[in-house]
Amino acid sequence: MEPGSPVDLRQNQPHTARMYDYYLGGKDHYSADEEAAEQVVAIWPGVRAAAQQNRAFIHRVTRFLVNAGIRQFLDIGTGIPTEPNLHQVAQQVAPDARVVYIDNDPIVLVHARALMVSSHEGRTNYVSADVTTPEKILNSPGLLETLDLTQPVALSLNALMHFVPDEQDPYGIVDALMDRLVPGSYLVMTHVTPDFDPTAIATVVDIYRRSGLLCQVRSRHEFMRFFEGLELVDPGIEVPHRWHPDGVAPPTKMDAQVSAYAGVARK
Repeated sequence: MEPGSPVDLRQNQPHTARMYDYYLGGKDHYSADEEAAEQVVAIWPGVRAAAQQNRAFIHRVTRFLVNAGIRQFLDIGTGIPTEPNLHQVAQQVAPDARVVYIDNDPIVLVHARALMVSSHEGRTNYVSADVTTPEKILNSPGLLETLDLTQPVALSLNALMHFVPDEQDPYGIVDALMDRLVPGSYLVMTHVTPDFDPTAIATVVDIYRRSGLLCQVRSRHEFMRFFEGLELVDPGIEVPHRWHPDGVAPPTKMDAQVSAYAGVARK
């Protein structure tokens, strides 16, 4: 965007990033987002726990990857900045870490300056784009001036691909992104599933669709397809709160509350 150009925040239309902000107890959302989100909460009260566990997973997996030697991160579907952000977690362990954030919500663009604050040794950047345009993302000047694609990159697609239905070729999108990354790179994903509470999740999908938002949840088998050709990191496909948990793992009853899978795999 040109400096000073107006940003249409589309305040009258719900947006997935702003609804997620509402689930996390944030303040960067509007009445349309709150109304749609409250409908979801009424059907799936665990959605707040799901959002919190997804954030906790992002923090744990970022530390895991930095300790595994990864110094570059491509985070698509960034969402509204909520501290600590991915770059803050990564640069706390490795100050030279580089992070590029991608999102298509104009309010995230407004807050992008908060995402650009980097350690002196590292770099952060923000690109306004949509996951359905992988070539635009990979060829964007903001990405290419920040990340070295001849070196491993961790691609993060957290709580994102359930907003990409089959007709938009989600598996092809992930393959296109991973194809440009060198061996030693990682794919990190979380994804809502109907496996634990199919009735509630089906109703939630309907709420999103009636709000004009694309949504398609997937089974464990369908989620695993995203990792074909990659080497899954132990413990493989797992609910987010039991992927390398800090301390004692939460009880099994939380699985239905969170209703999501997480996976990390190496190319």
